[in-house]
Amino acid sequence: MAINTLEAAACYSEELDRLFTQKSATGFFADNAFGARFVGAKTVIVPDIDFQGLADYDRDTGFTRGAITVSNTSYTMQMDRARSLQIDREDLDETGVANLAGKILGEYVRTKVVPECDAYCLSKLSGLALSRGNTLSGDTDAPFATLNELINKVQKKVGFDTELVAFIDCGIYARLANSTEISKLITVSDFKQGEVNLTVKSLNGVALIPVVSERMKTAYTFNSGAAGGFVPAENAKSVFMLVCPKDGAHLMKKTEKMRIFAPDQNPDADAFKFDYRIYYDVFVKKSGLDAVWAWIAPEVKITLQPQDKTVTEGNISGTLSVTAESEDNAEITYQWYTCDQNGGNAVKVAGETGDKLNIPATLTEGEYYFFATATADGLAEVSSSLAKVTVE
Repeated sequence: MAINTLEAAACYSEELDRLFTQKSATGFFADNAFGARFVGAKTVIVPDIDFQGLADYDRDTGFTRGAITVSNTSYTMQMDRARSLQIDREDLDETGVANLAGKILGEYVRTKVVPECDAYCLSKLSGLALSRGNTLSGDTDAPFATLNELINKVQKKVGFDTELVAFIDCGIYARLANSTEISKLITVSDFKQGEVNLTVKSLNGVALIPVVSERMKTAYTFNSGAAGGFVPAENAKSVFMLVCPKDGAHLMKKTEKMRIFAPDQNPDADAFKFDYRIYYDVFVKKSGLDAVWAWIAPEVKITLQPQDKTVTEGNISGTLSVTAESEDNAEITYQWYTCDQNGGNAVKVAGETGDKLNIPATLTEGEYYFFATATADGLAEVSSSLAKVTVE
């Protein structure tokens, strides 16, 4: 056999972990796992250390004894995610498995694994900030002031010698970059993430990490079964900024495993089979719960969902309608998409940017799915439910 599957699996796992660390916006949280240990299948113990302050020295009795308190807090891991991929023998002969399989698996981690892990970690942190009231509102046309205020809130809790990070929605990041207030203050600095050394823009030593809007929500639904993937939860809010200490969260990965089966070992198909599994979660110590602050976008709600329609081939007429509103009465814009029945593989419907979609007259017999996104002031976004159009 051209490859040793065990050695290849170990090699791929190592390379994919390195790729995860390099591409993930939150991958550096894995560097904070010092002292943590796993007990049982789902439980991880994270130590939280506290000390008593200094006391006066007594020249007769000497030192005042102090205590070191180690609180071993148990956390339950939630995210056990996996996927099995197959590449047919004819598409990938054994002489090419190393190169092509590596590219395919690397693309899978980059486009599916990393976005989901980032979305989960950032939603958990922003959800924490929301639940504890550690949130601010701001002016989207002048985001610099809010960024400074968030940084100040965190520094009041952890001090000025702790390295901070600011995760920033890409739309807000663009407005920051165009701000004359901040342009002269931004510098390029080194940022260590695992074994990878990156360069990031920073403001007074605070790393500024731009994140695509799809990963900046307060809650997600992580699909199981064949559909897989993740979508914003129905009650999710957009997050414009999230500031916390670089060591403020602990990304625990108990399992990140790759299994490889050659065609002769695969009982289901004449194909190379790749099984990828990642078992992880992110936790914040009790001492750091109030060191996570966020700017949560005003809520955008869909008040009128599009309804299913049945039309006749060759004589198609009718529209799908959607209505949305924002907490701060922001300007709402729309974009319609067509997709599969699970909401995946979404494609924009050209020219359909109003609150009504004209059902395309060119549709042939079958079932088609559409949804709309509503965006407030070009930033906070929410998607409607799917509407099925049946052509008879």
